[in-house]
Amino acid sequence: MTNEELLKQLEDLTKDAMRHQVHTLLSIVQHQCGVRYLRQHFSGQAAPIDVTAFKRAVPLSSYDDYADYINQLADGTADHDQPLLSVDPLVCFFSSTGTTSMKPKLIPYFDSALSKAASFLGHQGSGALLKRLFPPRPAISKIMWFLYGDNITITKGGMKVMAASTYPLQSGNSNASQSMLLSCTSPREVILGSNFEQQIYCHLLCGLRNFDLVDGIRAPYAIGLIKAFGLLESKWEQLCDDVEKGFPSLEINDVSMRDSVVQVLGGPQPDLSKRIRSFCEEKNWGGIVSKLWPNTRYIRCVTTGSMKHYYSRLAHYAGEVPILGGDYFASECCVGINLDIKQPPESTRFVMLPTAAYFEFLPFDSKENKTVAEEIVDFDGVEIGKMYEVVVTTYRGLYRCCLGDIVKVVGFYNSSPEVEFVMRAPKTSSEIVTEKDLTSAVERFQLELRNMGIVIEIMEFACSIHIDVNKRLKIFVEIEDGCMLLQEDQLQNSIPILKRCSSFLEDTMGGIYKVQKDRDELCPLAISILKPGSFDRLRQMAISKGAPASQYKVPRILRNHEFVDLLEASALVTIN
Repeated sequence: MTNEELLKQLEDLTKDAMRHQVHTLLSIVQHQCGVRYLRQHFSGQAAPIDVTAFKRAVPLSSYDDYADYINQLADGTADHDQPLLSVDPLVCFFSSTGTTSMKPKLIPYFDSALSKAASFLGHQGSGALLKRLFPPRPAISKIMWFLYGDNITITKGGMKVMAASTYPLQSGNSNASQSMLLSCTSPREVILGSNFEQQIYCHLLCGLRNFDLVDGIRAPYAIGLIKAFGLLESKWEQLCDDVEKGFPSLEINDVSMRDSVVQVLGGPQPDLSKRIRSFCEEKNWGGIVSKLWPNTRYIRCVTTGSMKHYYSRLAHYAGEVPILGGDYFASECCVGINLDIKQPPESTRFVMLPTAAYFEFLPFDSKENKTVAEEIVDFDGVEIGKMYEVVVTTYRGLYRCCLGDIVKVVGFYNSSPEVEFVMRAPKTSSEIVTEKDLTSAVERFQLELRNMGIVIEIMEFACSIHIDVNKRLKIFVEIEDGCMLLQEDQLQNSIPILKRCSSFLEDTMGGIYKVQKDRDELCPLAISILKPGSFDRLRQMAISKGAPASQYKVPRILRNHEFVDLLEASALVTIN
């Protein structure tokens, strides 16, 4: 199928979206009707033959409702004659980011022709849109792709666990794997390396060596590119030395990764080293992308949701090079495709894919901080301007499962809803702050400090709820290394201003926080200014506990006491 045929098929599907939705649900039910999870809800009756009957029989669910089945699959104790979640063979598990709890969630991936067909259109359609904007150039065809294969873990039952984003590299699918590898500036050994920090460094080294062949720069999430360009800032002299000598620093102790990079460097490159050094020694990192990689036409990564925080810094590095948004692909299934990838994060919208899964929408009440299950709707029932939690029935063994994503319907593309990603759903209605509230509050805090003459760049932030007599919200903030505020005398002298600015934070919080504050159920908010590198240590802890490096996202609302303890131990000062 050609790229234009793919895009035409996408267009046609959205013109009669609800009909395709009904067909998708019925094909899933007919295929999976014998699995134990569904049989318990069908109560010995035949499988439902229409949408209404299915919804009446099968309740809404969350990951916890599948945990016992997933554990049996992972431990190898499931009865093969009685499929639990899918009649298709289990291939592996995809691991979630695992930042809420120490143990990442396991999402089963089944070898299903129907599932592959459903995801094919989303993934291939996304590639076709990119090629329409930037037609391939045979002579300049490399991507500096910050990919991390992650260490594969094995469950008790012998099943592999890996990140969804790196499955093509680990699956042994030669076509997908070879195509991706051939386009990368880095060799396979770097992508599948054993040390995240060393992998970033080697990705940069290989990208610098192939500077004139780089057509685009990619990563799954914006945070990955910020980390890479930050490493370029701090390690540029060492990178130049390595290019000049023709082999990587002795800090790279993964032998296979080191040997593969030596081959890419192709011996000493003094002229190239001199070129890189001439740009980096200016220490003007604005627009560094087009200076070091002059043929680069685009940067692509997810910049919505919690990644929006990194967009301005990424734009600083990018200069004139356009930043393209990603798609809405979850580990559970493809959800939506971004048809206008040049839009900034605040304008990014995703067209729901009618054949990727069967979608339902739980209305989300932002004032009450909860969903309203009694009012669940489908494609035909969503209203522009309203927020919903996405619910999916997939080809991969999830039935009316709440994804935990809050989206806002902003329009329709033909008859398929267009949505903006808003935030992750609150875990409970009792939570006093949302990710969106927190992000707005931190932006306001930074702005107020600048208005009072304290110019800072907030690199990372998160919050936690502390309960003593009353609840107290504590916000952890990491400021750019080298900022004058971090000097001890400056920090102490700035405490009165920091206290004054912190009062603006509470004014920015959402309705639940304000109601509880008015009832005197909350202690005054606290802010901790952290040592530089604190959130790097948080990331290292999460990855060491099983979170995939390629999909790591900073947890904005900390519910894990080990994460909280780590950040509290890194506080330079706490303002109450």
